[in-house]
Amino acid sequence: MQHFIWNVNPNILELGPLQLRWYGLLFVGSFFLGLLLLQWVYKRENRNPEVLDNLLLYIMAGAVIGARLMHCFAYEPEFYLSHPVEILKVWKGGLASHGGLLGVLVALYLFAKKYKENYMWLLSRVAMPGALTAAFVRFGNLFNSEILGLPTDKPWAIVFERVDMIPRHPVQLYEAFSYLTLLLILVMVYRKVSPAFATKILPGIFLTFMFILRFLLEYTKTRQADYTTSLPFTTGQMLSIPFILIGIIWIIWAFKSHRKEIA
Repeated sequence: MQHFIWNVNPNILELGPLQLRWYGLLFVGSFFLGLLLLQWVYKRENRNPEVLDNLLLYIMAGAVIGARLMHCFAYEPEFYLSHPVEILKVWKGGLASHGGLLGVLVALYLFAKKYKENYMWLLSRVAMPGALTAAFVRFGNLFNSEILGLPTDKPWAIVFERVDMIPRHPVQLYEAFSYLTLLLILVMVYRKVSPAFATKILPGIFLTFMFILRFLLEYTKTRQADYTTSLPFTTGQMLSIPFILIGIIWIIWAFKSHRKEIA
């Protein structure tokens, strides 16, 4: 069976030692698209959008630092502990969504404290552009020919020629389109429910949907961590389980709290 051959250069432009990569362009671009989404949210709820430029910087810093550190020390600790300078080379790829989320949580807390914003309100609204960024990161992984799927004979399999000639699950696309679906769900819920209920429910939907998907799609991925454990789950699955549990508990709490308020 003839499969689609993927052999795209991960570099858009090369000027000597300087490289402009698709991964970096998609990653940064997702934040600016997310900024437009947040501007719509702020205007819709009669809030001052002037703080958003600073919020963007906080979120980008938190996401990059958290995601990079989680990737380095959860997935490839031996390599990065032996080559610490490589930790700084974010443009080469290697960001873990679990760490990115934790980094953003910390960044939002620091931002809310400095600018006297409501942390829960901010957290719930940032969930929407967060899903967008997660999708764009996976598109970036596709351009890097990384985070490969397991071999398969499915007609939609892709051969990543820069790696090998084996047809594989395009797991990067599975995740990217799943996260775009999550974005649509979050926006629809946000528009349909009251602002107060949106503040409570959106983070729970984000956590539950995203990390259940992440857990399930790990079954179509090659092993990411450079070590093995005796547990039946991958590193990505083990990191996802706490977020799934928190998300489910969060949704239950949101509905119970909402019912008490309208009773």
